[in-house]
Amino acid sequence: MARSSLTVTKGHGTGNDFVLFVDESDELGLRDQDYRWLADRHVGIGSDGVIRAVKTAVSPEVAPLLELEPDAVWFMDYRNGDGSLAEMCGNGVRVFAEFLLAQGLVTMEPGSTLPIATRAGIVDVTRSASGHYQADMGRWEFTGVDPLVLARGLDVARPSLAITVPNPHVVVALASRAELSALDLSSAPLMDPEPQAGANIEFVVPHDPLVVDGVGVITMRVFERGVGETQSCGTGAIAAALATRHWAGEGAPHHWRVEVPGGTLGVRMFATEEGEHVSLSGPATLVFTTAVELPE
Repeated sequence: MARSSLTVTKGHGTGNDFVLFVDESDELGLRDQDYRWLADRHVGIGSDGVIRAVKTAVSPEVAPLLELEPDAVWFMDYRNGDGSLAEMCGNGVRVFAEFLLAQGLVTMEPGSTLPIATRAGIVDVTRSASGHYQADMGRWEFTGVDPLVLARGLDVARPSLAITVPNPHVVVALASRAELSALDLSSAPLMDPEPQAGANIEFVVPHDPLVVDGVGVITMRVFERGVGETQSCGTGAIAAALATRHWAGEGAPHHWRVEVPGGTLGVRMFATEEGEHVSLSGPATLVFTTAVELPE
């Protein structure tokens, strides 16, 4: 039997797809199984993640962020496809901005910036004249514990570089596109040691030449914690670019083009007073809006 009706929108950023809905006053009271149902590709809408738009002021876990940024009116409550909480999502934050704009909840002129509250802090999203978005994802760091990673299709476990941006990531370099294509990511790769909070795992192949017109170019596939393989991962693209820059050494560029199965993302590293930040740029597309009946 149906419990209640919910109006939802399907959207994606380079194939990384989401179900979005508005819960302005934090009154809907959705359960973990409701998020899993929305994300289920067989019985629900189907998506890699679910994004709830709720006012920051009524969300205790992020309300203190308003003291730092009073204009961060909206909180992007992001859930993985299995219903678990996530810090934020690089592709999702662009789609979230497009969703808020389409719903008439915010205004964004080309070149303007919208601060968004997330569990990882404030994320500033800028809209371009072309309709693409760039998100300042803030600072990043090496975790210091780099697991060995074994995936189906690899003959032996491979070394990795673990990076937080702000979601946890483990990046593995592969030798060729053929090796990348041969990966079977239908099940989770094994990590030794296994990060306590889990991690997204990116498999990366640098292009030859690595740098074209001052921009580094890499190709990536990703297995997301709580989801599985996805067409794209925004923070994963950032982690992959950071790892490749680290491996490339001195003289490596600070601008990167990351090719994923769902399209192309841009990553830029830049200095700020508090340390180096990274930004992510790419498209955001809303596909349809519909009403669904949540099951009991």
